[in-house]
Amino acid sequence: MLRRDFTLSLIASGATLPAFAQRVAPKEGVEYQRLPKQVPVQAPAGKIEVVEFFAYSCIHCFNFEPLLEDWEKRRPADVVLRRAPVAFSPAFEPMQRLYYTLESMNLLGSLHAKVFKAIHEERLPLTTPGPITEWVVRQGVDRAKFTQVYNEGSTRAKAAGAAMLQEAYAIEGTPALGVAGRFMVPGQGPNTLVVANALIAEVRKG
Repeated sequence: MLRRDFTLSLIASGATLPAFAQRVAPKEGVEYQRLPKQVPVQAPAGKIEVVEFFAYSCIHCFNFEPLLEDWEKRRPADVVLRRAPVAFSPAFEPMQRLYYTLESMNLLGSLHAKVFKAIHEERLPLTTPGPITEWVVRQGVDRAKFTQVYNEGSTRAKAAGAAMLQEAYAIEGTPALGVAGRFMVPGQGPNTLVVANALIAEVRKG
């Protein structure tokens, strides 16, 4: 069985990955990067923060999302996952604000995955404020409330903060993971999570 196929079978079965991660150690400079300067984290003391850098318009992020959702359901108690929508240009900012508006309105659980599907399966252009707002309203969300939160200064500030975090982790493509403010894992399909698990194990050692 190929390494990739073995990894897929482990993830699909819900098996834990430490033994596999130890047996096939990820290669620094190839499968992950060690950051020259540690990035501040939001996770409380004793927790290991993993940041997913994504873009709603990224097909690879769409394909990665089910794997990440499954990983999140099974993640250890000492691991905290947060998401950071990237901005490789100003054109990404409306999608960043969409994410943080859904987060503020407690709608990520019901609409986060639907945004991906709307863009990549229904081919809807949810990349500018107008189409984004119309789509959200069709999902049963109050237009006035959504528009208010979407245009708030705090929402724009969160988007700017995500862009700064992206720069701190030297993110050049999506999806990618940041681990404990110390490592960056570029997207490698299912292997991304294998590498992240190995790095989490390393962080636990101190």
